[in-house]
Amino acid sequence: MTKGPSMPSITRSERRTSDLTGFQRSFLLVLVSMGSSIIYAPAYLKNVFYDPLMKAIGTDNAGLGKLLGAYALTATICYLPSGIVADKIRVRTLSWVGFGLTAVLTYVYALLPSFNTLMFVFVGMGITTILIWWGIRYKLVRLVSDESSYPRNIGISYGIYGAAGLVVGFINLWIIKLFADSIEGGVRALLIFLGTFILALAILSFLFIPKFEGEIDKDKSSFSPVELIEALKSPVVWISAACMFCVYFYYTGVTYTTPYLSDVMGAALGVVSFISIVRTYGITLLSGPAFGFLAKTVGSPSRVILYGSVVAAGGLLVFTVLPTKAFMVYVAAVIIVLLGFIANGVFGVVSSQLTEGKVPLTIFGTATGILSVVGFLPDTFSSTWFGAMIDDAKRGGDKLGTSAYKMIFIILAVSAILAAAFAILLLWYVRRQPSRAEDGPDRAPNPAETEVEELETAAVASSPFSESEK
Repeated sequence: MTKGPSMPSITRSERRTSDLTGFQRSFLLVLVSMGSSIIYAPAYLKNVFYDPLMKAIGTDNAGLGKLLGAYALTATICYLPSGIVADKIRVRTLSWVGFGLTAVLTYVYALLPSFNTLMFVFVGMGITTILIWWGIRYKLVRLVSDESSYPRNIGISYGIYGAAGLVVGFINLWIIKLFADSIEGGVRALLIFLGTFILALAILSFLFIPKFEGEIDKDKSSFSPVELIEALKSPVVWISAACMFCVYFYYTGVTYTTPYLSDVMGAALGVVSFISIVRTYGITLLSGPAFGFLAKTVGSPSRVILYGSVVAAGGLLVFTVLPTKAFMVYVAAVIIVLLGFIANGVFGVVSSQLTEGKVPLTIFGTATGILSVVGFLPDTFSSTWFGAMIDDAKRGGDKLGTSAYKMIFIILAVSAILAAAFAILLLWYVRRQPSRAEDGPDRAPNPAETEVEELETAAVASSPFSESEK
């Protein structure tokens, strides 16, 4: 009797990609893509459920910012070594351990413990989601793909990321509404749901991710000081990192439209949460592919970053003059979604500046690590800074915090303008560099370079919620 296809067995020896059936590859692609969306949800819960979370844990705006700041600082420290860990330990192990430990921390979070305990929880999630899990997302996609299907699969992966986040986001909204009479009960139930979902992903990872042949090169060091020095000496790396810093600053800062809608414009919780979910997840399904296609069409990610950032700056400044009457809520909602679309799309192509600046493939991984460390730095201070601004304004007599929100939007608009300036700087730097001999017409195309370029222009970089992709 002929047996049907079965999932990879962990009891067998190492598996080649060619050993996996189409169904097995698709299953693993969905698993890691869904996981890249859900594993960061507990840490970044404030992006969608700002006010309910603040009330449930009994803190103020600055306190909420400190928790995310603790997570972000830990993540920043872990970005570079996460690549080394991913090269030294099997994907299967890192996946189920990262998911499993994050699930445990989410259950502790659901107890709504003291603020100090929550600080340890957020630091712990920085380790489990970044040091342990961060490095495997792209690696597992690569392991289940051949060279020609990798760019396509990474694009599909981001689509799954957005779809999973959208569905789970609306489930979370339903849970919050179900416990409308008890904010604490709703947040606790929401976190238990997320913890259970992440735990299920850990179990699936343990059971079905195989040991891949060749995924660990025991004869080659995954870290080279020479490559690090070369990457640090590259102007392209630093210009790209500065640009990403500014883009990520306003990309994440757009989330402050969530408390602005409720605090200043008086929008209902359901309306605010719905808009936040669409802004955070729904637009990912469209903005990433759209901006990736646009960058490839014009032949310059920096040009897309330039124009997109200028438009984003204009949209942010609109909020400083927009009437705060109730009837303007829906106008504000449209602007927020458009802002999210632009910011998400620009962030999705910003790492492509490394390719535009012709960073050599030999230091590309190290350059990406530097990009992550510098680019995600705003998470370490922006939430604490902005939260304190809102609290100070309210304590100073501005009950709604209107003046603080306007200043926040101005700061974000300046960041967008700086991003545009760095994009111009990179365009100028690339234009003044003489063409390399190996890039002449007689040089055969490098498949690896082509693959990297296709990958970057097609993908949406995730903040670690966004993936952190984070």
